[in-house]
Amino acid sequence: MRSMLDKVISWMGLALALVLLVAGGLLTWASTFVADNVSEQLSMQDITMPAEADLETQEQKDALLQYAGQKMTTGDQAKAYADHYILVHMNASSDGKTYSEVSGEALAANAKNPESAQAKELMGLRQTLFMGSTLRGLLLNAYAFGTIGKIAGIAAWAAYIGAVVMLILGLLGLRHSKQVTAA
Repeated sequence: MRSMLDKVISWMGLALALVLLVAGGLLTWASTFVADNVSEQLSMQDITMPAEADLETQEQKDALLQYAGQKMTTGDQAKAYADHYILVHMNASSDGKTYSEVSGEALAANAKNPESAQAKELMGLRQTLFMGSTLRGLLLNAYAFGTIGKIAGIAAWAAYIGAVVMLILGLLGLRHSKQVTAA
Protein backbone atom coordinates (compact mmCIF):
# COMPACT_ATOMS: atom_id res chain seq x y z
CA MET A 1 0.00 0.00 0.00
CA ARG A 2 2.77 2.42 0.96
CA SER A 3 4.64 1.68 -2.26
CA MET A 4 1.53 2.44 -4.35
CA LEU A 5 0.97 5.73 -2.52
CA ASP A 6 4.61 6.72 -3.10
CA LYS A 7 4.28 5.92 -6.80
CA VAL A 8 1.05 7.89 -7.24
CA ILE A 9 2.42 10.95 -5.46
CA SER A 10 5.74 10.69 -7.32
CA TRP A 11 4.07 10.46 -10.72
CA MET A 12 1.88 13.45 -9.82
CA GLY A 13 5.06 15.34 -8.93
CA LEU A 14 6.63 14.40 -12.26
CA ALA A 15 3.46 15.51 -14.09
CA LEU A 16 3.59 18.81 -12.19
CA ALA A 17 7.25 19.19 -13.20
CA LEU A 18 6.19 18.81 -16.84
CA VAL A 19 3.38 21.37 -16.43
CA LEU A 20 5.81 23.82 -14.80
CA LEU A 21 8.32 23.27 -17.59
CA VAL A 22 5.68 24.05 -20.23
CA ALA A 23 4.52 27.09 -18.24
CA GLY A 24 8.13 28.28 -17.97
CA GLY A 25 8.53 27.98 -21.73
CA LEU A 26 5.34 29.95 -22.38
CA LEU A 27 6.31 32.61 -19.86
CA THR A 28 9.76 32.90 -21.44
CA TRP A 29 8.14 33.32 -24.85
CA ALA A 30 5.79 36.00 -23.46
CA SER A 31 8.64 37.85 -21.77
CA THR A 32 10.77 37.81 -24.90
CA PHE A 33 7.85 38.81 -27.13
CA VAL A 34 6.94 41.78 -24.92
CA ALA A 35 10.53 42.98 -24.56
CA ASP A 36 11.14 42.75 -28.31
CA ASN A 37 7.84 44.41 -29.17
CA VAL A 38 8.33 47.31 -26.74
CA SER A 39 11.86 47.85 -28.01
CA GLU A 40 10.78 47.68 -31.65
CA GLN A 41 7.86 50.06 -31.20
CA LEU A 42 9.85 52.58 -29.20
CA SER A 43 12.78 52.39 -31.63
CA MET A 44 10.46 53.24 -34.51
CA GLN A 45 9.53 56.48 -32.74
CA ASP A 46 13.19 57.52 -32.93
CA ILE A 47 13.11 59.41 -29.62
CA THR A 48 16.47 60.38 -28.21
CA MET A 49 16.63 60.89 -24.47
CA PRO A 50 17.60 64.43 -23.49
CA ALA A 51 21.26 65.26 -23.11
CA GLU A 52 22.62 66.17 -19.70
CA ALA A 53 22.66 69.87 -20.65
CA ASP A 54 18.89 69.75 -21.29
CA LEU A 55 18.09 68.50 -17.79
CA GLU A 56 17.01 71.48 -15.73
CA THR A 57 16.25 70.18 -12.24
CA GLN A 58 17.94 67.75 -9.89
CA GLU A 59 14.86 65.52 -10.08
CA GLN A 60 15.23 65.36 -13.87
CA LYS A 61 18.92 64.57 -13.53
CA ASP A 62 18.22 61.83 -10.99
CA ALA A 63 15.67 60.19 -13.29
CA LEU A 64 17.13 60.82 -16.75
CA LEU A 65 20.90 61.20 -16.49
CA GLN A 66 21.46 57.44 -16.76
CA TYR A 67 19.73 57.54 -20.17
CA ALA A 68 21.14 60.86 -21.45
CA GLY A 69 21.61 60.88 -25.22
CA GLN A 70 20.45 57.26 -25.68
CA LYS A 71 17.75 56.15 -28.11
CA MET A 72 14.58 55.22 -26.25
CA THR A 73 14.12 51.44 -26.47
CA THR A 74 12.87 50.31 -23.04
CA GLY A 75 9.78 50.79 -20.94
CA ASP A 76 11.87 52.19 -18.09
CA GLN A 77 13.26 54.88 -20.38
CA ALA A 78 9.74 55.65 -21.62
CA LYS A 79 8.44 56.12 -18.06
CA ALA A 80 11.35 58.33 -17.05
CA TYR A 81 10.92 60.49 -20.18
CA ALA A 82 7.14 60.72 -19.75
CA ASP A 83 7.22 61.59 -16.06
CA HIS A 84 10.36 63.70 -15.81
CA TYR A 85 10.64 65.42 -19.17
CA ILE A 86 7.30 65.67 -20.93
CA LEU A 87 5.26 66.23 -17.77
CA VAL A 88 7.72 68.82 -16.46
CA HIS A 89 7.43 70.82 -19.67
CA MET A 90 3.65 70.46 -19.77
CA ASN A 91 3.37 71.71 -16.19
CA ALA A 92 5.73 74.61 -16.90
CA SER A 93 3.72 75.75 -19.91
CA SER A 94 0.37 75.45 -18.15
CA ASP A 95 1.32 76.53 -14.62
CA GLY A 96 0.55 73.01 -13.44
CA LYS A 97 -2.94 72.87 -14.95
CA THR A 98 -4.10 69.68 -16.62
CA TYR A 99 -5.27 69.35 -20.21
CA SER A 100 -8.86 69.18 -18.96
CA GLU A 101 -8.56 72.44 -17.01
CA VAL A 102 -6.90 74.32 -19.88
CA SER A 103 -9.35 72.87 -22.38
CA GLY A 104 -12.29 74.22 -20.39
CA GLU A 105 -10.72 77.67 -20.20
CA ALA A 106 -9.79 77.62 -23.88
CA LEU A 107 -13.25 76.61 -25.04
CA ALA A 108 -14.86 79.28 -22.84
CA ALA A 109 -12.49 81.98 -24.15
CA ASN A 110 -12.99 80.79 -27.71
CA ALA A 111 -16.78 80.92 -27.30
CA LYS A 112 -16.55 84.56 -26.12
CA ASN A 113 -14.22 85.79 -28.82
CA PRO A 114 -12.34 83.34 -31.07
CA GLU A 115 -10.13 86.10 -32.45
CA SER A 116 -8.85 87.32 -29.06
CA ALA A 117 -5.19 86.81 -28.16
CA GLN A 118 -6.23 85.00 -24.99
CA ALA A 119 -8.44 82.54 -26.90
CA LYS A 120 -5.72 81.85 -29.47
CA GLU A 121 -3.09 81.38 -26.77
CA LEU A 122 -5.31 79.05 -24.73
CA MET A 123 -6.33 77.04 -27.81
CA GLY A 124 -2.66 76.62 -28.71
CA LEU A 125 -1.84 75.55 -25.15
CA ARG A 126 -4.81 73.17 -25.24
CA GLN A 127 -3.40 71.56 -28.40
CA THR A 128 0.09 71.31 -26.90
CA LEU A 129 -1.21 69.71 -23.70
CA PHE A 130 -3.35 67.30 -25.70
CA MET A 131 -0.35 66.12 -27.70
CA GLY A 132 1.82 65.92 -24.59
CA SER A 133 -0.82 63.96 -22.66
CA THR A 134 -1.27 61.59 -25.58
CA LEU A 135 2.45 60.95 -25.92
CA ARG A 136 2.78 60.47 -22.16
CA GLY A 137 -0.05 57.95 -22.22
CA LEU A 138 1.51 55.99 -25.06
CA LEU A 139 4.92 55.97 -23.40
CA LEU A 140 3.45 54.90 -20.07
CA ASN A 141 1.66 52.04 -21.85
CA ALA A 142 5.04 50.94 -23.22
CA TYR A 143 6.36 51.04 -19.64
CA ALA A 144 3.40 48.97 -18.40
CA PHE A 145 3.90 46.31 -21.07
CA GLY A 146 7.65 46.30 -20.41
CA THR A 147 6.93 45.69 -16.73
CA ILE A 148 4.53 42.85 -17.58
CA GLY A 149 7.30 41.31 -19.67
CA LYS A 150 9.73 41.52 -16.76
CA ILE A 151 7.20 39.88 -14.45
CA ALA A 152 6.65 37.09 -16.99
CA GLY A 153 10.43 36.56 -17.09
CA ILE A 154 10.60 36.26 -13.30
CA ALA A 155 7.62 33.89 -13.30
CA ALA A 156 9.38 31.80 -15.98
CA TRP A 157 12.42 31.36 -13.76
CA ALA A 158 10.18 30.44 -10.81
CA ALA A 159 8.42 27.84 -13.00
CA TYR A 160 11.76 26.38 -14.14
CA ILE A 161 13.00 26.15 -10.56
CA GLY A 162 9.71 24.56 -9.48
CA ALA A 163 9.98 22.07 -12.34
CA VAL A 164 13.49 21.03 -11.27
CA VAL A 165 12.42 20.68 -7.63
CA MET A 166 9.36 18.59 -8.55
CA LEU A 167 11.45 16.44 -10.91
CA ILE A 168 13.96 15.71 -8.16
CA LEU A 169 11.24 15.01 -5.59
CA GLY A 170 9.33 12.80 -8.03
CA LEU A 171 12.41 10.75 -8.87
CA LEU A 172 13.32 10.43 -5.18
CA GLY A 173 9.76 9.31 -4.47
CA LEU A 174 9.92 6.62 -7.16
CA ARG A 175 13.23 5.41 -5.75
CA HIS A 176 11.70 5.33 -2.27
CA SER A 177 8.70 3.33 -3.53
CA LYS A 178 11.10 0.62 -4.77
CA GLN A 179 12.82 0.51 -1.39
CA VAL A 180 9.50 0.16 0.43
CA THR A 181 8.48 -2.67 -1.92
CA ALA A 182 11.76 -4.50 -1.29
CA ALA A 183 11.35 -4.14 2.46
